[in-house]
Amino acid sequence: MFETYNSSNKTILVIVFTVLFVMTFRYLFKLIEMAYVMKYKKPFYNHLYLFKRKLNDSQKSILINNFFFYNNLNQSNKIFFEHRVASFIKDKYFLGREGLEVTEEMKVLISATAVMLTFGFRDFYIGLLSKIVIYPEAFYSRINDDYHKGEFNPKMKTLVLSWKDFKEGYDIENDNLNLGIHEFTHAIHLNSMKERDISSSIFNDTFKELSKKLSKNESLRNTLINSDYFRKYAYTNQFEFLAVAIESFIETPKEFKGEFPEIYTLIKQMLNFNVSGY
Repeated sequence: MFETYNSSNKTILVIVFTVLFVMTFRYLFKLIEMAYVMKYKKPFYNHLYLFKRKLNDSQKSILINNFFFYNNLNQSNKIFFEHRVASFIKDKYFLGREGLEVTEEMKVLISATAVMLTFGFRDFYIGLLSKIVIYPEAFYSRINDDYHKGEFNPKMKTLVLSWKDFKEGYDIENDNLNLGIHEFTHAIHLNSMKERDISSSIFNDTFKELSKKLSKNESLRNTLINSDYFRKYAYTNQFEFLAVAIESFIETPKEFKGEFPEIYTLIKQMLNFNVSGY
């Protein structure tokens, strides 16, 4: 009886000390990572998985044949990219409208766009997004009683896309016009304002830094406006400027860096892009 009592006490002590150790370790790690983030403006790590999901041969073929970003990755990053695409597909609900049947191609390419933009993030799921609605082409929106090619509704946690226009965004890879990148940027941006994970904080803080730079530097603003690099829609508001800038960053990084190196550097920091070509 006494031995049983002692054994139970030892078990409880082991559990208590284990919990305290884990809590202390997590606290110290957060302190260390915060210091690292403040110095280097990036997470301590991005890719750390207990297990990795895999795409089937058909899904992988879709990436190989249609997604330039994936093909430019090294082998280890391709494995991480595939895991994230498979995880994103599993996490989101895809719904077709106006008789459109959602295909594997749609799921893979739309998910790959989100994964590409968040490849430098630790948390890549975009928590503010749970449903992706796909129309065959431009759709009527009640937001402003007009036809849209895409929109993000944070209250409904829904991203809506025209499949025709999404596909056209990848037909020409260097025209700085990509619907998927544009709309996912809005979703990531709004998500970063809501979430407090490391990657969201870096994204949101860097956006504030970019906005401050543009508001204070009149010469830079005038150069931007007079340049033909960004289309006029970029100057609608700060949100649209960021979405257009990231379209350009992804599709023509060399030209972007040459034209506006300061803005390019902040976008790269915002996305934590450390892959070939950027």
